[in-house]
Formats: sequence, structure tokens, C-alpha cells
Amino acid sequence: MYVAGFLEGTAAHGFFLVKGGLDAYSYAPMLVQLLFHALLLLDPLVALLIIRARPGGPLLAAAVVLADVVGNWSVAWKAVMTHPTSFLRPVGLLPITLFGIFVLLTALPLRRALTPVGDINACGSSPPRAG
Repeated sequence: MYVAGFLEGTAAHGFFLVKGGLDAYSYAPMLVQLLFHALLLLDPLVALLIIRARPGGPLLAAAVVLADVVGNWSVAWKAVMTHPTSFLRPVGLLPITLFGIFVLLTALPLRRALTPVGDINACGSSPPRAG
């Protein structure tokens, strides 16, 4: 699910870059524009880390998707407040938000599942030895 979602994000941001060039997100504030362009690199990086079962992958995924969701909501907020039902569709803000919630809820359990047992034990403090 992670890989499909982040590769779909890569494809979407690639499409917008090809279609609109560097001005593809000119409707958004500059920081959000930079974020959306950076997602063209961050999304496939997350997918690669998840495919390779790296424990840092889910944490990066959570950070990236949180930034993406916040960026999208910040741009769409006024329109959502004006016409909320127009955003109940299978593309755009709704699937980005649902995917974001999924990633944020599952990132820590997935990280624990990807972390080798020895690494988990090394992070905690060892009890003092007797005698």
C-alpha cells in the first residue's frame, strides 16, 4: 500500500511538472510549491526504502505524507469551506488525506516490524547485573 501510494504521488507530481513546468503549482505559496516539487524526489525515495524494508522508511513516509497533506489542505482550505462536497471524489484531496491518515497510523507499527530484534533491544537500557 505504501509503495503504490508513494509511486502514484511520484507519477502525479511528474505529470504536473511535465504539463506545467516549474510553474505547475503557481497557485500555491512558494514553500508549498517547493514541497510539491521536492515530492518528485521524496516519494520514490520513500517507496525504495519501504521496498528494501529499511526501518527508517516508515518514519520518512510519515514525515513526507504529513507535509504533503498539510500543503494540500493549506492550498484547498478556502475552497473546501466554500464547497465541501466538491472534494468528495476519488482524486485530489480526499485520497491524499485518507492515504495520509493510513500512513500516519501505521508508520510506527511498520517500523517496529522492520527493525531487527537485536536493534530494538540495543535501544533500551539493560538491567544491572547482579553480583
